[in-house]
Amino acid sequence: MKHMHMCLSVGLLLGALTAFPALAQQSPTPEPRARPPVGQGVDGDWADVARYRDVNQPLIANVVSKRVVFMGDSITEGWGRQPFIKDNPSYVGRGISGQTSPQMLVRFRSDVLALKPALVHIMAGTNDIAQNTGHETPEEIEGYIKDMVELALGNNVKVVLASIPPSKDFWWHRGLEPALQIRAFNAWLREYAADRGLVYVDYWSVLATTDGAMKPEYSADGVHPNAAGFEAMQPLAEAAIQAALRGRERH
Repeated sequence: MKHMHMCLSVGLLLGALTAFPALAQQSPTPEPRARPPVGQGVDGDWADVARYRDVNQPLIANVVSKRVVFMGDSITEGWGRQPFIKDNPSYVGRGISGQTSPQMLVRFRSDVLALKPALVHIMAGTNDIAQNTGHETPEEIEGYIKDMVELALGNNVKVVLASIPPSKDFWWHRGLEPALQIRAFNAWLREYAADRGLVYVDYWSVLATTDGAMKPEYSADGVHPNAAGFEAMQPLAEAAIQAALRGRERH
């Protein structure tokens, strides 16, 4: 009976660990690995912590001043292939397609803090609203964002909080009517950034139509910016980064 009790306890512990989300020189960005259904990670790695593990090593060994890490999902991953990030030796793209904010939180230490950046640009929320890892309440999503911010500030890393880009519908999860949810969450992000003295960068206003969709000239699928969309975002990002590095709040 004692042996059976121990086996059950170990099994329950392993089950809980599996289910619960844990909390200059540019290295090459690895090619995205084939992914199973959205939000499920790769090869059992729920948060895809291994995705950037190898390419992080030279950055960890060679810390540069004013390094900026862009943490996010597929929008940030796509931006990382654009010249703005790819050709800047101080910028590091750490986006992963399909990820939600709890997944980003799990890999925040390895993909952000370990690189000792001066600043992190956080863009999260699209896939939370799309329910890629299941339904989340607004308060839960807010909590994951707050946790990333607290980790950054606690390690002397400045923060730029980015708005969720606009979308009227998600092609991989139709019918969620995300436009209003995105507006509401962006309002919270702006207010939270102001309360914490962080820089908030409003890409939504530049990319959105009046009904909350992505402007067609800026996206082929209504969710992900194309080259023109990223080009429209760039001056806002540059201004926000410089404001944050100077320690000034941007409204």
